[in-house]
Amino acid sequence: MQFSEQWLRSWVNPALNTEQLSDLLTMAGLEVEETVAAAPAFCGVVIAEVKECVKHENADRLRVTKVDVGTGELIQIVCGAPNVAVGVRIPCALPGAVLPGDFKIKPTKMRGVESNGMLCSGKELGVPEDVDGLMLLPADAPIGQSIRDYLGLDDQLFTLKITPNRADGLSIRGIAREVAALTGAELKPVAIEPVAPSIDDVRPVKIESREACGRYLGRVVKGVNAAAATPAWMRQRLERSGLRSISAIVDITNYILLEQGQPMHAFDLAKIEGGITVRQARAGESLLCLNEKTVELQTKHLVIADDAKPLAMGGIMGGEHSGVTTASRDIFLESAFFAPEAIAGKARELGFGSDSSYRYERGVDFALQREAIERATRLVLDICGGEAGPVVEEVAELPKRLSVKLRVARVAKVLGVALSAEQIGDILSRLGLAHSLENEIFTVQAPSFRFDIEIEEDLIEEVARVYGYNSIPSDAPRSGMRMLAQPEEKRPVDQLRHLLAGRDYQEVVSYAFVDERWERDFAGNDNAIRLQNPIASQMSVMRSTLIGGLVDVLAGNINRKQPRVRLFEVARVFLRGADGFDQPERVSGLAWGPRLSEQWGAKGERVDFFDAKADVEALLHPVKAEYRKAAHPAFHPGRCAEVLVDGKAVGVIGELHPQWVQAYDLVNAPVLFELDLAAATARSRIKAQPVSKFQPVRRDLALLVDEAVTVAQLLSAFDAKRAEIVTDIALFDVYRGKGVAEGKKSLAFSVLMQDNSRTLTDEDVEPAMQALLNAVSELGAQLRV
Repeated sequence: MQFSEQWLRSWVNPALNTEQLSDLLTMAGLEVEETVAAAPAFCGVVIAEVKECVKHENADRLRVTKVDVGTGELIQIVCGAPNVAVGVRIPCALPGAVLPGDFKIKPTKMRGVESNGMLCSGKELGVPEDVDGLMLLPADAPIGQSIRDYLGLDDQLFTLKITPNRADGLSIRGIAREVAALTGAELKPVAIEPVAPSIDDVRPVKIESREACGRYLGRVVKGVNAAAATPAWMRQRLERSGLRSISAIVDITNYILLEQGQPMHAFDLAKIEGGITVRQARAGESLLCLNEKTVELQTKHLVIADDAKPLAMGGIMGGEHSGVTTASRDIFLESAFFAPEAIAGKARELGFGSDSSYRYERGVDFALQREAIERATRLVLDICGGEAGPVVEEVAELPKRLSVKLRVARVAKVLGVALSAEQIGDILSRLGLAHSLENEIFTVQAPSFRFDIEIEEDLIEEVARVYGYNSIPSDAPRSGMRMLAQPEEKRPVDQLRHLLAGRDYQEVVSYAFVDERWERDFAGNDNAIRLQNPIASQMSVMRSTLIGGLVDVLAGNINRKQPRVRLFEVARVFLRGADGFDQPERVSGLAWGPRLSEQWGAKGERVDFFDAKADVEALLHPVKAEYRKAAHPAFHPGRCAEVLVDGKAVGVIGELHPQWVQAYDLVNAPVLFELDLAAATARSRIKAQPVSKFQPVRRDLALLVDEAVTVAQLLSAFDAKRAEIVTDIALFDVYRGKGVAEGKKSLAFSVLMQDNSRTLTDEDVEPAMQALLNAVSELGAQLRV
């Protein structure tokens, strides 16, 4: 919606400058996209009258003129315009004037003749003008007055971005009503008096589509001069609103559209056969519209028709054959209300639109039609002459306005501002919202021009707009905050993240929706939890393991030539449980490529199972886990182990199965682990104990055991029988070869012993060592000699 600021101020003139008015409208919800000057800056140009005009003695196309600029003496100016003549009034730039483009006017000689100024065309002033030559002004233009004042060039053109729910802002009347409500300035609408009929001619009107057309008014005006010139003031307002002047009758209907917000149309009365009917189109009917596009009408289209044919598409566009031309002498003015639902989308389906359809599909004031037709009639009679008949009106189904409740307490709660009932009532009154108050509850009746007032929140928004969003304090929320207690038995998940990042891993975040294939390959899950409405075909099930996401990210990095990849993720998985679904959290990691980044101080060895095992042990520390050979669908059969804590499986670790390495184009196998997050974050209470001041004693045990015996079994046996003075037992060597029988292996353990109160002697150490030997003898372990 584009309009002239001067036109708006003729309705309401608040004590605000252009910038302040722009900010006010924007903050009230009528966003001002831009403001531009109606004309470029220039000065020193006044209205002048040509008193003398003779041919230049040295140039065929030049004229020497003497003009009256209101100073009491004539000024000589040489002019080359073809339309310069004695008696015309035109803009004259005096010496010292500055025209657009910083063009300065000063006395000069043209072909030997003095010229003390410049007679101007509209183009030279930056003002649109169709005349070839000087801008010709009306004969009553006051000589000596500034052309800027006369033409109202110190004007700003506002362009509003009106939201679809605020159709009432698509007219000067509506915008002025808003400004008056926001500022309290006096609203001075155009006085509209009914035009008394001077003839009895009428055309009967009938509404068949009563849900689509709620009101239809028509009026015959005879003896008009359709070729009359549109007044300059009307033409200027239309042009500054983005509409070109066409002819007086058409300009008047467009003017009513902009001023009142009511679309109107004028038919050539001589081309109407019989009465007017508003109905749905019939099969086989067509209409040549004013845009010269022929529409094959369908029964869903609403038409304005006479007794023989369609004349216009209701609420969208008139027909070419029934339109008013400059030769028309008798016209039929129409003003109607069409339901938004009947018009919405129809113009877009046809591939064109109009200012009328734009307004009707958003909602036009259904009480405005009579005022609009009376205003249009008066303008037609004043500009084009003629005689008006009585207004014929048919009313069908108009929108019903239901009352809306507004609680004073609710306004305070939503806005955070305690407004009194008096303040809220004043705002509602300024907005034209009829209301009553009882027990701090307003009952509000939305006016006919507001289609967006339906619920209490709509009214609260209206109160906020007028009160001013900037007036609502932006207090920062305040609350008593205290640190939550951190259980000693559980460490924060962020500690795990920092630990893994410190071990060269990078965190990833992947979708919980995964490819069904991943579930089969990496979890052996043929009964995955399926989504009813997946966002993509490859994201159709919920994951039960994090391995698939890590492998997918690895593949993407390999495709981008990354030589070394370390990834981890902390997230939920989704499992079927006895009572529905379980959503445990897990931490999973992947390592691929060289153990260390390329460097001169280390060999380029590939990461292996034991590197991932070291990372798992770091995650679980100080808890010591056991590792048990296991089978898992994602991992290599001989390079996979369960992770056990206190005999309970809490995770798995292994090298990816060669089958999946090949299937997912991974070049070589990564190693992965996946642990229950609860096991990784659990820790025992810290127990304080003194640091011994006495030297520790170390003994080594070299044991021969069967290949089937695991280190975990031996350590478990040691723990069950070790004496109190034994502080640590650790494996430090594994040997197979010469001196060790086939099927056997040699495992060497270091045993540290220490007491807090004294130095240990052989009498203390030997029984403790013997107890350890006795403990593992049950597993077939023998002391290697």
